[in-house]
Parts: sequence; C-alpha cells; structure tokens
Amino acid sequence: MQEPELIAKTLRAVLHPFKNGIPLSELQGEYKSLTGEWIPFRHLGHGTLEGYLQSIPGVVRMEGNKMGEVVCHAVACNETVPIAQLVARQRSSKRKMGRQVNCQMRLKNTSPVTLAGVPLTSEAKYFQETLTWLLRRSEKRLTVPPRFQKELQVHLSRSSSIDSNDNLNTSIAETHTVASGPSAAHVNEVQSRIKEILSKCSSGVWVSKMPQIYREMYWEELSTAVLRQLENWPHVCTVEKVHRGDQMDGLLYPAKKIPPIAKSDTEQEKASQNVTSSKVDPLLKPNMETTPASLSSDFKQKVVNILLKYSSGLWANALPKLYQDTYQVKFPEDILNNLELLSDVCIVDYVSEVPRKAILYAKPQRRIDENLNVTEKVRRHDGVKATAEQQYEESKDQHPENITVPPLIIPSEGSVSVMVLELKNTNEVLIRYVGKDYSSAQEQMEDDMKAYYSQNSTVSLAQSLSVGQLVAVHAEEDAWLRARIISLEDKRIKVCYVDHGFSEFVESNSVYKLQKQFNSLPFQAAKCKLAGLEVFCDDPVLVKTVESQTCSKIFAVEILEKSDIPLLVLYDTSGEDDININATCLKALYDKSLELHLQVDALYTNVRVTSVFSDGSLYCQVPSKGLSRLSEILQKLEDYFHYKTQTSEFNVSLPFCGKICLFPSKGKWARVEIRIIHTRRALDVQFMDTGTVATVKVSELREIPPQFLREVIAIPPQAIKCCLADLPPNTGMWTPDAVLWLRDTVMTCPEFSMKVVKQDGSKGSAHVYLFAPENFPDMDHSVNRQIKNADLWKHQKDVFLSVAPSGTSSTKVTGDAVSALRLTSGRLEKSFSDSAREPSSAVSTIDMPPPLPLSKTGELMDVYVSVACHPGHFIVQPWKELHNLEALMEEMILYYSRAEEKPVNIEKNKLYAAKIENQWYRVIIKGILRNGFLSVYELDYGKHEFVSIEKVQPLMDTFRKLPFQAITAQLAGVKSQQWSEEASIVFRNLVEKKPLVAQIQAVNESTNSWDRKIVTFLVDTSLPDTDIWIHDFVSQSLVEFSKDD
Repeated sequence: MQEPELIAKTLRAVLHPFKNGIPLSELQGEYKSLTGEWIPFRHLGHGTLEGYLQSIPGVVRMEGNKMGEVVCHAVACNETVPIAQLVARQRSSKRKMGRQVNCQMRLKNTSPVTLAGVPLTSEAKYFQETLTWLLRRSEKRLTVPPRFQKELQVHLSRSSSIDSNDNLNTSIAETHTVASGPSAAHVNEVQSRIKEILSKCSSGVWVSKMPQIYREMYWEELSTAVLRQLENWPHVCTVEKVHRGDQMDGLLYPAKKIPPIAKSDTEQEKASQNVTSSKVDPLLKPNMETTPASLSSDFKQKVVNILLKYSSGLWANALPKLYQDTYQVKFPEDILNNLELLSDVCIVDYVSEVPRKAILYAKPQRRIDENLNVTEKVRRHDGVKATAEQQYEESKDQHPENITVPPLIIPSEGSVSVMVLELKNTNEVLIRYVGKDYSSAQEQMEDDMKAYYSQNSTVSLAQSLSVGQLVAVHAEEDAWLRARIISLEDKRIKVCYVDHGFSEFVESNSVYKLQKQFNSLPFQAAKCKLAGLEVFCDDPVLVKTVESQTCSKIFAVEILEKSDIPLLVLYDTSGEDDININATCLKALYDKSLELHLQVDALYTNVRVTSVFSDGSLYCQVPSKGLSRLSEILQKLEDYFHYKTQTSEFNVSLPFCGKICLFPSKGKWARVEIRIIHTRRALDVQFMDTGTVATVKVSELREIPPQFLREVIAIPPQAIKCCLADLPPNTGMWTPDAVLWLRDTVMTCPEFSMKVVKQDGSKGSAHVYLFAPENFPDMDHSVNRQIKNADLWKHQKDVFLSVAPSGTSSTKVTGDAVSALRLTSGRLEKSFSDSAREPSSAVSTIDMPPPLPLSKTGELMDVYVSVACHPGHFIVQPWKELHNLEALMEEMILYYSRAEEKPVNIEKNKLYAAKIENQWYRVIIKGILRNGFLSVYELDYGKHEFVSIEKVQPLMDTFRKLPFQAITAQLAGVKSQQWSEEASIVFRNLVEKKPLVAQIQAVNESTNSWDRKIVTFLVDTSLPDTDIWIHDFVSQSLVEFSKDD
C-alpha cells in the first residue's frame, strides 16, 4: 500500500495544472491517467473519495461551482507556491503602459528548459522535480505557453543544480542539461537509439556523420548538444578522437561491456523461479541471459498495445496488473527490475533511484515495428532464407546514401483530402494527400523530371545498383517517377514508387541516377489507420469491403491522431449527404443471419414502437433472432460490468463520428453510435436499437470491452425505420398537432401489430399499417385511418406578434397557431391566454447578467475577433473569458437537449436561448416575422440570425450569470467613412477569427451592455519580432485602392 504522504503529494501534483480545478467526478480518471492507479482511499481508512479529500484540507480544497458540481482545487504549500503562481499567470491579464505592445500573445519558439546552476534549495528542488514530472507526464497537463517560457527559464536557471561529485546522478544530470530541438526525443530515447545505430555498425561511425544517419533512421534531428555529451556517456558508446585533415573528428564504437554486479544465490534462484514459472506468459521463453532480443516480439507487442492506451505514460508498477487483466496471463515481475529489456519498444523514464519507479511511454509505431523486426532477425535460424523485402530492410544500414529527403508533414490547416492508393489491412492504408503542397507539387516535380531526363543528353543510367537506393525510373506512358530499389534479380529490378505506393519489376536500362533537385519534395505515399476498424484490421471481409469502397478514390478526412501512421476517418462528400466510410465499411461485419428483412404484405405481431420523429417517421422493434441475440449479449455486458468496481477504465478517450460504444439507459447498457460532436464534453448519439437521438456527456460513454467487441458489432441495428402508409398525398410537412397525436398514441401502447405494404429502398424505410392488438386486422381502426380522419392536418397561418408602444409586448396569435408556440415533446401546454394569467417558469428572477468589465482607456487587452464586417464595425471577445464561454455553451447543450420543451411567451428585446446549427446560444429577440421566424442577436458572438419560433426556449437563471461576451468595436486611427468592398475584405482577412491585442481609446457606454461600443487600436503580435498595427495597414491599403481608381 502506498504511503499517505506520497499519495497526497501526487494528488497535489495532479491538481496543480488545473487553475479552475477538477470536478470530483473526474478526479479519479485524471489521477489514473497520470499514475496508472486509482486513489486508494479505502486503504487509507475512508469509505468514500469525498471523505478522504475532506480529511486532507492542506492538500485539496473542495467547493461547488455554478452548476452544482463539487470541484477540487490544489492547496498551495510553501514548496508549491512557485507552481501555483506560474499556473495562475497562464490566463491573467497583462499590464503594460504606453505604445509598447504587449507581446505575450506571440507564438514563437523559445529555448527549451535546461536545468543547471547553483545548488537547489528545498523549495526550488520541489518545484523542479514536480514541474519536470508534470511536463513529462503529458502535454495536456501543463503545457507552458510561449509567453511564460521566458519566466520559467529565468526561474529554473536561478534555482537548478547538478552535483558534479555524484557519479550516480551523471546520466540524470546530462538528461536535464541537453537542450533538444522542438522534435528531439527524450535523452533516454536518444541514448537507446545511438546504441541501436552502433550495434548495426560495429566497425564504427564518424561523429560528423551521426546526425545524418540519425535523421535518416528516425526522421528527427540530432541536437549538437548530444554530440558534445557523447564522451560523457561511456555506457552508450566509446569515442576515439581522430584528425581528419585540419579538423578534429571522432569515431564512435559500441560501449565496452561492464561486468554485471553479482547477485546473491538467493536472488538468482528467485529470478530463475520467476522466469521459469508455469504461470508466466508462455510467449516468454526461458533464457540463460535475458536480453531485449530474447523477449518474444508477441510479448512486446502486448506491452505496446497497453501503452498505446496511455498516451500520457504509465507507471511501471501498474503494468503487471493491467497485463494480467487484459490477457489473463501473469506478467513476469523480474522484468520490472530491468526495464531496459523493454527499451526497444518503449521509452523508460526513471523518476527516482528505485528501478520500478519509472514511467513507460509507447514509442512511435513505426519505430516499434522496426525494433520488433530486428528482434525477429536475431531469433531467425541461419538456415532460413530471407525474402527480397527483408533483404531490403536489412540493407538500409549497409548502404547509407547521401540522398536526404525531408519527412512528409501531415496537413494541419483547412480541409484535408486524400487519395487512397491501396491497402494490406485497415491499419496500413496507403494514401496520398491532395493539395497545393502535396499532389500538385508532386505533379509539377514529375513534369520537371520528364523535361530534365528527356532533354538532357548528359544523364546516365544508375551505376552500382544496391537495394535501398533511390533512383529515377522511366516508366510506362513516358512518365518519370522516383523509386526505391527493393530487390535485384539479374537484369530485372524490383522498385517501389515512393510517391505512388506500388511496386513493379523494371529493366535495368530504365533506371537512372536521381538528381539532387528532385529530393526536396517528401515522399508522397504515406500510411494511415482507419479509426474504429483497428481491432478487425486483418478481417478479410472487412479488408475487401474497404478496398472496394476506397481504392483510387478521393475522400475528405478527419485526422484524429497525428503520428507516424495517423488515425483517420474518411468521408465521401460527392453526394448530397456526407457518408462516413469507416462506419459504412464496419457494417460488412454484420452477421447476415441476424438481419431482419421485412416482407411486403407480411403481418408482424408484438411490434414495439421505440421513437417518433417530427417528420412522422418512427422506429419499431420486431421480434427476431437478432433481437434475442442482442438481449443475450447485453446481459453478458451487464454481468461483466457488475463485477467491475470501476468502469472508468473503459471511458471513451477519443470520440469520433461513427464510433460505436455503450451508454447506460434505464438501468441497462445500450448500443449507441456517435453522430455529432458538439464540444469536448457533449455530443449527439443515436441509439442503434431504438432509433432515438440524444445529447449526452462524453464521460457517460463506455468502450465495448475487447472480449465482447466482435459479438456486439456483429448484431445489426434492431430499430427499423417506418412510416405510416396511405396518408393523404397533400399532407406535406407534419403539423405539431399530428406529431403529438401520433406520439401519444403509439408510445403509450406496449405493443402493436403491423402490416408492411411497401418498401422504400431510397429512404431505407418501410410503409406500414399499425394496429392496436384489439383492432387487428380492422383497417378502419388502424392508427393510419385514425390519424387520417382526425382534424390535425390544417397548417398554421402566419404568426404575427405585435409589440406595444410602451416597450412591453402583447401577443396576438390566430387560433390555429397556438399549438406551434406551445408544442412540447409529449403533451399540449396551456394556451397563451392561460399562461398570461399565471406566473410562468419562463420569467427569470435574474433579468440581466452583470456587464462585462473593460480595460481602462489606454490599457491593453487580449481579444479574439469573432466577426469583422469592416473597420467601422467588428466584434471582439475578451480572450481570458473564452474558456468560461466554452464551458457555458457545453452546459447549455446538455441542459436543453434533455429538458422538456416549455411554452415560450415571445417578447421583443427579451433574453432567450436559441438553437442554431446544433448549438444553443444566448440571444435577444430583435424582430418578429410573419412566417413563424424570429430575428435574433447572439449576445456572445455578435451575429444576427433567423431562427424558427420552435427553436427558442427560456434562458434559465443558471445561464445568466456570465457577462455577455460580444463587444461591438470600431477601429481607431482611421477616418470613419463608407467602406468599400475591397477595404472590407482586406480588413476581414487581417483580423477575423484571430487573437489580437486591443488598446482601447474610447468607450461609448449604453444602458444595454450589448449596445456598448469601443474605439480601439488592434495589433497583431503573432510574428516573432514585428508588431503589425492594423490601422496602419488599412490606411496603406486605402491609399493603394485610391491610386488604382
């Protein structure tokens, strides 16, 4: 059991990066994501987590937020005051005087943190250790913005130290003193990689050549600081200094072996028992000497699969339990005493002198695959002949080239499209990015190659060909392509076209030397993984389906994870609706025997209607083999989770559209598919077996346990889409009264009988007759005939709401229109005449939120420009409040998607919540139109919109506390005028959707906060050394426009 002091210290470290605290419900998840363990409050003598937290007031402070949640904050002690101050400054406003612009908004590269200097005080040592630990744990936990890196550098340079007399700490000190570039690996990983390079080049490597070899093998730059430290790493390499002409160089050799410290007989016997135990993973074969190569690649892959789930790292001592829980096989404990055995597939970050006290990080997938291949090569019998492709892999290091091609950068801005070239499985899909710097640049390069090689008589065939060599190939149709040789067979050469992904045999007289000018463009053929299909990546049915759906086609993509092999979702946008290719292909795994195909003129009994939509469509469940199978598997899941004390280990960490997961509904687990992602906390799901659509929290979703995944996916959706047959052809859109009548009729009856009269394949629905059990099969008493004969189909006349001169509103509604304004999900509410006499829940006790505080005249303020029409009118939002606005928007989505719709008494100039494009906004009614629409103004974003009356709900008191965020502004430093279209476009491109610095010159106050207006300078501080004053740029543009005129 962990000691209470260590748990408290770790808990404080978890809480410190969160300035606004962590909700109590999410604290366990955050703690486990950092440490790999749950907070052991029961072992500490407390029945609940909250009880334990209340017992340590010196570590955690708990308070309720505006939504009623309990939020936990770190309590700063003397040792952690510097950390608390650093985190507090992350979103604090800036104070500078005069015209010197505050450059804290700049995004520029700064020197990395180095820890060297005078001996540490206890306070500074705690600060250094905790901050270093947090920075290593996850970029998301405490990513120090560029604006604070200089402050951090100064603090650390004053307080950090290395004891040069302590040989034990040498490697740790060197780890902290090496300044790596933006893409440099942790020094432990760098050391491991240098060892790997030297193991393949036993004859030695020139120090001056090491950066090039390192870059070619790992696609990363090797810092010059590392080269200076090589002499101090005798455990990594041996350096022999050599004169080369007038320059001093060096040769690197593998490190000299150091005799291991002899273990006692007892320890050796114990280790032997651990390794040879019958319960140990059978993939681990006993060896006289355990080395990284002696561990089975299957065992290492299992470890990698676990680490990939913990992108923030995993404590080493948590690995055995996770391994045993996942694979039901005991993890060999002796490996924890020598974690270097796993160094070829993961990064080992030691945080203390205790070997087991280390954090494990998964290496990039490309490097893991290569290391596993190396292991297999060591274990391969000498008599086994390697294939041509294996010869190519092994020859990379035997034939180093001087040709260096930059790595392919994954697009990060704008819409991204790819062309799918081919695939072996769904985890190795070969693609090419489409765009100016990708496919267009490739086409231009190949045109240039054709011109060069066709017209230049001095070009020569490639000589001394070797496997792995880059060449230019004269291919079919007079095309010139870049290629890499992968095998040599007499005069036939097998090449892989590095920009197109396919391989073929070519004649030696078509292979030419690749000129240097054609090396600047990265290889365009790249691999990706398809999200949601990883577990079934090798399934032949799935692979065949994906291949037929995607190969040689262009798709829009959503990039979920950027890595060596990025994780993508493909979308076909060629039709009216975007089609999620990943989700579509997953349907190939459906068990065809469980699919239900309704037959025309067939009769079905015991049918249950599960949901009704506003267009009159409904979803039904029909008794079937698939429904029975679904009940069985859901019961298995219920039993499985019942014996799990915590289900948070199955939390959905990476939601995306089309993903299938579990959701607790009415005390049972239900299958849902993610349809729309609103924010990082809220999303829309559709229940696969009832058809219902709902907005839920991400934290409520659960991953399907791996052992049940194939069974759950194999069952087709059990909700069948239907519509009532033979309704009047002039029905058009369903009226609210008709929808309510149908909902009340079918949702209150437990079962129906159903007759299918038609199948509509284009819409994927069946036209049916529904009967209550007692009315079957009397057509005159069917639900269809009842709703057809009811007086429910008269559409409302236009609604007109007049505004009284006094400013208060009176409502005039025609009789047929009443239902439109008082429609709820399940019943009709009181008419407006009744609600006017009684106090309404829509009337708020808090009329207006407090006004947004503005900076004083002449002071600076960080802002975000949400809307820009022209220099005379644009909207800014205070940068430091954006996170509060995002939280408010999330809460509004969750509240209004679940709340029962309420009757709304529409009044002009009053506050409401309005649903606009799947989001809920705080709005004020600016105008009431005759066609049932309203003109509204978004009080937080400054936009004018039109919305249907049905999309408006009362704005609850909870959402009236945050000041309205939109500030109307006018640019200072330019004359007011009628702005031309050209000037407006220039201004919009300069400022819209960008963070800037504002220097307020004047504030025009008003009674209503949304009518206030400021006159301000705007400054773009994103460049490293130059501040762009927007008014200067606009003035110059006006002069140029006048010259053109």
